[in-house]
Amino acid sequence: MKALIYKEMRLAMHPICYVFVLAFPFMILIPSYPLAIGFIYVLTCYPILFLGANKGQQSNDLLYSVLLPVRKKDIVLARIVTVAILQFTFVAIMSALLPLALLMHKNLPGTENPGIGLNGYVSVLAIAFIGYSIADMIYFPIYYKKGKSIVMSTLFMILGFLVYLSIFTIGLPYIPGLEGYTHFLCDSGLGVQFGLLAGALVLYVALHYVVYRISSKRLELVDF
Repeated sequence: MKALIYKEMRLAMHPICYVFVLAFPFMILIPSYPLAIGFIYVLTCYPILFLGANKGQQSNDLLYSVLLPVRKKDIVLARIVTVAILQFTFVAIMSALLPLALLMHKNLPGTENPGIGLNGYVSVLAIAFIGYSIADMIYFPIYYKKGKSIVMSTLFMILGFLVYLSIFTIGLPYIPGLEGYTHFLCDSGLGVQFGLLAGALVLYVALHYVVYRISSKRLELVDF
């Protein structure tokens, strides 16, 4: 498994993916920037990772991988772990920049952003990790059904993620009976916030196990 992940990072991963993951977290420093939208940039790495420029599908990476003396389910697991590394790296960098963002938004004239705060940020992380789980549940099973459905899997994944985010960031206040839930997410104590985040991470692991099982079974049926 370690060798497969190394192969993903050194051979399959296009350099632009590293640029996206390392650079776009700095958008948290932009005043009044919609924080939840920033997490979508990790998802834009998927078609680059699976297709890429002179990499991925164009160089028959999946065919090369299945010809290696490894199990097909390990190929799927290595790709899921690679994507998870991208996601957690993005979140880690953004979280490290949060104190600076809070300081800027508080002290610089005209940069007040009432939507950002530690409580709100932890809630957004919980929402983002569940969103990543939903996105991966859409993307991986569609792609590994035939091993080449990059366009369709990407379109459905981005659409699903945007619909999910829209429900929490725009539609939630207008759903009868849930009007106050947005305020609860941002205003409740940190203990509750981190509890929500812990629950989201448990759900993240559980759903990705389901993604792994479905995708690996689908890859086993692909005729190369």
